[in-house]
Amino acid sequence: MSLASRLLLYFLGTLAGILVVFSATMYGLGWTYLHHRLDSRLEKTLAVLEAAVHFEPDGLEWKPRERRLNIGVDHGIDEIRWAIRDKAGELVDRSANWAGGEGEPAPAATWTAGRNAHVEYGDAGDWRQARSRLILSEMVHPRKAPPPDDLDDDEYDELTLIAALSREPVDASIAWLGMALGVASLATWLLCAAIGRRLCRRALGPITALADSAREKARADDEDVLPVPETGDELEELGRSFNALLDRRREALERQRRFSGDASHQLRTPIAGVLSLIDVVRRRPRPAEDYEQALDQVRAEAVRLHRIVESLLFLARAESEAEPLSHEPIDLVAWLPGLLLRWEGRPRAADLRFVAESTSAWARVHPPLLAQAVENLVDNALKYSEPGSPVTVRLRREPGASAVSVEDRGCGLTGEEREAAFEPFYQSPRARLLGRGGVGLGLSVVRRVVRASRGTIQVESAPGAGSRFTIRLPEAPAPEPVLA
Repeated sequence: MSLASRLLLYFLGTLAGILVVFSATMYGLGWTYLHHRLDSRLEKTLAVLEAAVHFEPDGLEWKPRERRLNIGVDHGIDEIRWAIRDKAGELVDRSANWAGGEGEPAPAATWTAGRNAHVEYGDAGDWRQARSRLILSEMVHPRKAPPPDDLDDDEYDELTLIAALSREPVDASIAWLGMALGVASLATWLLCAAIGRRLCRRALGPITALADSAREKARADDEDVLPVPETGDELEELGRSFNALLDRRREALERQRRFSGDASHQLRTPIAGVLSLIDVVRRRPRPAEDYEQALDQVRAEAVRLHRIVESLLFLARAESEAEPLSHEPIDLVAWLPGLLLRWEGRPRAADLRFVAESTSAWARVHPPLLAQAVENLVDNALKYSEPGSPVTVRLRREPGASAVSVEDRGCGLTGEEREAAFEPFYQSPRARLLGRGGVGLGLSVVRRVVRASRGTIQVESAPGAGSRFTIRLPEAPAPEPVLA
């Protein structure tokens, strides 16, 4: 199911619920209004009948010949009917249409009190009826009420006033209202379905176009960016974000291809050299000195191959795996001089300098990995500078960080070389011309180690003026001294 269809279904389902609630509410309000209006007509008729009853202390008088009412004259279905009965239920008077074309309303089986406490309501067939009672003993003091035997023929001690109306017009109106609400709701739902379907397709058209373009580019292996819909909303932002993701993936794949090509070349070179050397040595018998020299060369190539493999394994691990498993706080002022002692006895050991600009500089690091990073920087500085020129390892404290800098006065780097210096297997053209090219993995390892230590690395360099590589590590608080 497409996104447009799913959104349309959600919308139509919500609209259907709203229309059902609205129609039910309007139907209920209409039903209540029409029935209340029906009861109000009955109450008004009873009020007119009560006003026509003449009250005397010696009885209730109703004289049909003297009190002719204009209510209940017409025989229409929506016209009121009324009747008056005495205490025994005998008919005293009735309207002209009481027994008209619609017939005489049958007595209601049950009566219930309504809004007016003196009026009771009942239903019989298609008729809605209301009645009220006038009782002489309740209207005068009981001692003053005459005995029933003393009443004249036109006097009564109790009268029951009845008004009736047919429910057919009301029921027909309610039925029409229900049908009208149903038809209107259905028509509204169908119209909204047609309009909503078109609007959903139009609103989601840019996403469909984006998906179609991505599908076509995937089929054609096209690496160009996707067309971004200029809608000025979230869809345009989605397109731009997706293109940015594609750019990053493309760069990552390109780096991976370049890394794979360079790695295969770097691994193939020492292996080919070793095999070639072995083949040359095996062509004829040689003195023991030649074999020893060949073994030395094989060992040198094997050491170079080992360094390449170790660096590749370190760089190939994921960031989460490359992150040190444990960190510990160390004082770099005391730790770095011990690290630089490893260069004693090596060529240019006398060119190394250590300068500490503070008495202590604590950082939380993984010492073996940090040692590898510093050694790589020092090794590069010694390799790309002239013998006799100093290589300085400088330590200083900065706000919130400890900075370790390795400075040399070598050939330096251009702007383009500084940007590419940390890429795997990168070697500057001038270093190759000078015959000092290495594997090209040292700075890549340094950057990975610094990132794993939650630090940063910065390079400052100029051609012919030397270089300065600075590692900044988050400063750690000095541990509390242990009391003996």
